[in-house]
Amino acid sequence: MAVSVDPRRLYRLVHEGQLCALREELRAAGRADCAGPAGDTLLHCAARHGHLDVLTYLVEAWDMDIEATNRDYKRPLHEAASMGHRDCVRYLLGRGAAVDCLKKADWTPLMMACTRRNLEVVQDLVEHGANPLLKNKDGWNSFHVASREGDPRILQYLLTVCPAAWKTESKVGRTPLHTAAMHGCLEAVKLLLQR
Repeated sequence: MAVSVDPRRLYRLVHEGQLCALREELRAAGRADCAGPAGDTLLHCAARHGHLDVLTYLVEAWDMDIEATNRDYKRPLHEAASMGHRDCVRYLLGRGAAVDCLKKADWTPLMMACTRRNLEVVQDLVEHGANPLLKNKDGWNSFHVASREGDPRILQYLLTVCPAAWKTESKVGRTPLHTAAMHGCLEAVKLLLQR
């Protein structure tokens, strides 16, 4: 007989990475499909907080959908990429997660990864087929986002895999150089001026 479980408790256990306690709670409940804040699944929470063991357990023991979306259309891959959790990103990609899925405002996991200074996550996404030239609702691609953040290593990598990325413009005509300058990213400006 399934026992009623407080979803807040389940989300707290996932947030804290308490796999053993979570296993017991889910076994007692007989299900793992409870909606959390903003329509998140337990997978979103595990990916956001970088708990690979919990993520693996939920996917493999409970067959949770790695393509589940919340109210902002974020998938677990968006969460892992935006927080720089490389092991979770690699696991989700290895399980076949859609690499160029869109969340609200048309942001891809690669765009979200470019908001962090985590070159390895950016590389993993690109190596799995992420398209650096996809644009969000404002006409920004991943290179624009990386220019705003100013990490020269990420910019150099993106230029290596997509040499024309620096020439793109947003819907208001802003180039990555404009974006880097507006946000005070001197190293990025220097790199882009060499183009």
